[in-house]
Order: sequence, then structure tokens, then C-alpha cells
Amino acid sequence: MKTLYLDVSTGVAGDMLSAALLELFDDREAMLARLNAIGIPGITYTTESVKKHEITGTHLHVKWNGVEEQAGCQQLHEGHHHHEHAHWNLFDIHSVVEGLNLPEEVKQDVKNVYAIIAGAEAVVHGTTMEHIHFHELGTMDAVADISAACLMARELGAAHIVASPVCTGFGEIQCAHGLLPVPAPATALILKDLPSFAGEIEGELCTPTGAALVKYLAQSYSSAPGMTTEKIGYGMGQKDFPKLSAVRAVLGETEETIIELNCNVDDMSPEAVGFAITELLRLGAPDAYYTQIGMKKNRPGVILTCLCREDQREQMVQAIFRHTTTIGIRETLCRRYVLKRREEVRETPYGPVRLKISEGYGAERMKAEYDDLARIAREENLTLDEARELIK
Repeated sequence: MKTLYLDVSTGVAGDMLSAALLELFDDREAMLARLNAIGIPGITYTTESVKKHEITGTHLHVKWNGVEEQAGCQQLHEGHHHHEHAHWNLFDIHSVVEGLNLPEEVKQDVKNVYAIIAGAEAVVHGTTMEHIHFHELGTMDAVADISAACLMARELGAAHIVASPVCTGFGEIQCAHGLLPVPAPATALILKDLPSFAGEIEGELCTPTGAALVKYLAQSYSSAPGMTTEKIGYGMGQKDFPKLSAVRAVLGETEETIIELNCNVDDMSPEAVGFAITELLRLGAPDAYYTQIGMKKNRPGVILTCLCREDQREQMVQAIFRHTTTIGIRETLCRRYVLKRREEVRETPYGPVRLKISEGYGAERMKAEYDDLARIAREENLTLDEARELIK
């Protein structure tokens, strides 16, 4: 399973995370050009190769009308302390995001991440998200960081994103609202329910933008998973510390652990069993099915089986209890081996045909998409096997 591991054990900011992801692309210049084509008003992205503590990485410079926002918690606090800039609210930010040259799912990602930040700021300041205002430079800088990170995370195509516990740093930092503890109040609230620790470096190592991105993108948190590493990227920030503070992004293949949920039922109609399986699949279960069994008192029944990832467990358990009559569910952890899968389109005299290609563990197989084969069979008055032979 393609897995992206975000090592934020020495800190994280939006530009650091984006720079680390950028290093994972084979053609970094092409991706950088794509970032500059997003169309954020006044924003330009440039990169710089830097070395910190003998480690070489990338710093992603984000400038708004030629000005680069300085690192620190002040970039996301309320704008009434920054009279030199216009004040922006969440509606203004959503309007900007809607106009960007991004896929719709990435636009939604950006808005969701910003909602995490605005929600935390609202709680800290005792107001609502709609009444939180951000100064313009900080807003555009954050939108740029979030847009870059969300786009590249999608483009990398990882099936699962894992993050390490977040290092926050400690001490105090001068922000727009005065001297505040580290992590800043909004950052601390964003990190609620996430594993985090102060570490050994005095200073702000985790910004609100960095915390919100990790919270939104990561599906689980742990130390580095066992994986076959394919690519490693280092994202450097603006600040220098006595020890290295960088985001390390690792892309590779992991063995997949999957959860098998089972329950026995003997008092459901076939329609109800079918509906339950349909709902589990609709919710995103990798697979769901039933097996005919004989139960006590010689009653015919079924074992309903649902396969799911660990982060889906609670949702699937609730759905099984909701849509079946069972009063108990069994759980088994399974190690799952899967072939790498990709899809290609082959042009044929009978029109385009989608090919599903699977490979790995010394095996390789290719299968034409059923709907395309069926179309050819009907149009050419052939059997399905004859249509399959026709496109070989």
C-alpha cells in the first residue's frame, strides 16, 4: 500500500510541510510551475536549496506582492492589530479559494483546513468563526501554504498518510496579542487529541497552519511504519535552532493491516442483509460480503463480514449494529498483501478500452474493464470472450 509518512518530530509549519512534499516529485520544476499556476492573487512560489545541521533540504519561499510573511504565530491571529493590511474573514477566504485553479476536491481540502484554524481561533478569542478576522498578508500566505500542501498530497496518491507525534517546542513567543506561551493557544487547541510533545528546543516549532495540515491530512499517528522507502524529502523553515527543525516526508510501500469484522445473524431478510452490505460499501469499506451458515436450532443464517482499515473501525461497527440485528461483533486483525494497481486506456479500432493492471510479488496481470468489453460485444454482436480476444 502506498504510504506517506510525515515526520514532524522536530516541528512543522505550512511552508516546511509543502517543501518536504515538493521534494518527493521527480519533476520538481513542473510541480513548482503548477503551484504558481494556482492563481492565488499576488502569490509567487520559489524554492531555495538550504543546508541546516549538515542536512540538505528545500525551503519554499511564498511571497505576496513581493513580501514574505515572517514565521510565527502572529500570521494567523485577528487582524485588528495589523492596521496596515485589510481584514479578511472566512467568507473572503472561501471566495478566494473558489476562484483558484485547483480540482474541486482540493478546494474543499483547503477550506476544511482553514476551518480548523478559524475554529481554533474563534474558541481562543471567545467568538464565532464568522467573526474572526485575519490580516491580508497572513491570510494569503496561509492559503498558499495550505493549497500547495493539499494539492501535492493529492497528487502523490498515497492510500494512507501517517504522521509522527508533533513536536511543539516550549517557552514564549511574541505574537500579535503580546507574549504568549508555546505552543500558541490556537495551535494547542488544534493539537487537541493529537499526540504531541514539547521536545528539547526552546521556541515555536509548530505553527497553527502546520498543526492544522497535519490534523487534516494524517489518518493515523505513530512512529515510522515498516515500509519500503521510495523517496525522502526534507522541508526547511525560516528559523534556525540549536538542533535541526525540519519536516521529513517519506513515500513508500507498507504491508497493509486490515480489520475483519464478523457477526452471525439468522433473523434478517435477504433484502435487509443486502442493504446492510450496500451501506457498508457505500461508507468506504474495502469489502463486505456474507457467507451462508447453519446456526443453533438448525436455523439457516449468514456470517456478515466487513473488511476495513483501522481508522474506519468505529464507523463500520456503528453501521453494522445499525443495519443488522446482531448483538455482537467479532474483530480479527489480518495482514493483507495487495498488488499495485493502475489503470491505462488503450485505443482500439472499437474505441478506447480501460485496462486494469496489477503487479507485484513476482506476478503481473491485466484485465479489460467489463463495461468496455460489454459495449464492444453488443456493438459487434460478439460474446464477451470474443470481444476480449478482439482487443488483445
